[in-house]
Order: sequence, then structure tokens, then C-alpha cells
Amino acid sequence: MKPLILVVDDDVKITAMLRRSLDYAGYRVREAHDGMEALEVAEAINPDLVILDIMMPLIDGLEVCRRLRAGGDTLIILLTARDELSDKIRGLDSGADDYLVKPFSLEELLARVRALLRRNTSEPDKTLVFEDLTLDPARREIRRAGRLLDITNKEYELLLLFLSNPQRVLTREEIMERVWGYDYSGESNVLEVYIGYLRSKMESSGEKRLLQTVRGVGYVLKD
Repeated sequence: MKPLILVVDDDVKITAMLRRSLDYAGYRVREAHDGMEALEVAEAINPDLVILDIMMPLIDGLEVCRRLRAGGDTLIILLTARDELSDKIRGLDSGADDYLVKPFSLEELLARVRALLRRNTSEPDKTLVFEDLTLDPARREIRRAGRLLDITNKEYELLLLFLSNPQRVLTREEIMERVWGYDYSGESNVLEVYIGYLRSKMESSGEKRLLQTVRGVGYVLKD
């Protein structure tokens, strides 16, 4: 069955344009035009992916994103006119899987939709283990020395990538492409911020560092 996508924006011209483009690309599409309607429709149809504007009446997109994430693992792409790094991190911290700044090209949006849906079908079917770090895909839980880590969806995807490639150096470009779904441009430090978040959580009880920097290249999970 074709993936079902919910498009949420209070601008009816944008929702109409996105609906036409996504329908032409082979997806099933539903619309909502404010945050309250978005939550109601999402509960009713259980979409595979939500394209969600941040600035909306009644309930803004960030709060909608938090509630959707709390209720399940629906993929979420946030749309916004804000392009500051702090805005991007706030959006990703709310549980979004990706973040796209207006104005955007339809080709880029469709590429990110394809990348997210493709990654969502490649979850491992067994627990991944490296040293005292474990990832349980059935529960989407990560533990360090038996301690459950309180992580966001994006942090989970990062650790999934590293645990699927232990001892292998991953370049910044590869990480950005596989986790965020777009090419690393060189000027953003979103990746470094999230590596810092993960290290803080993974080492909060004094554990040794497993997620290590390879200067000028990227990062590697090693003992």
C-alpha cells in the first residue's frame, strides 16, 4: 500500500500545492489546517509521515510534534521560515525527523520524504550491542551499562547508525545524509551539537567515551 502522508499548514495554497505534488509522486495524502485538526486527523488515520508547519493557530507545530512523538513513531518533517541554528535544534528536539526552511524546492522535499520512508523500513530485527551499550529496536530503547537513556528520536537514529557500524569511521557527510537525509554543507554544527547531547547522556555516570571524534573526518564508535 502507498505511504500515507498528512500535510499540515494553515496556508491552503501550500497544502494544495503539496497535496498535488505528493499525489503525483505516488503517495496517499490528507490535509489539516491547524494544530488541533492535525492531532485529530493523525489519530484517526495514523499517517506514515507528517509534513508540519511550525507557525499555526490553536496549537503550534512544535507542540503538535511533541504530542505526535509522545504517542508513537510517526515520521515528521517540520516546515518553517526560521533558519537560525537554535530554531533547527529546537525543532529537532521536539521530536522531528527533519527540518526544511521555507521557501524550499519540491524536489528537495520529495527527496527527504523518500529518504525518511526508506530509512524507516531498515530497522534491525535484533538487539545491537557494543561494549555496555545496547539498542533494542522493538522497544526503541538504548541502554548504557543497563541504564536507560532518555533520548530523542534523532539521537536514537544517530546511535542506530553508529551501532550498525561499530569501529568504522563515519564522515560528517555520510552521517548527515543517512540521519538527516541531506548533504552536509559545512556551515552547520547541528551534528556536533547532537554528538555533544549523546556523549552527555552516555557518560553521565562516569562511563568511558565510546563515541569518539576523528578530527577533520567525522566520528567513530569504538572502545
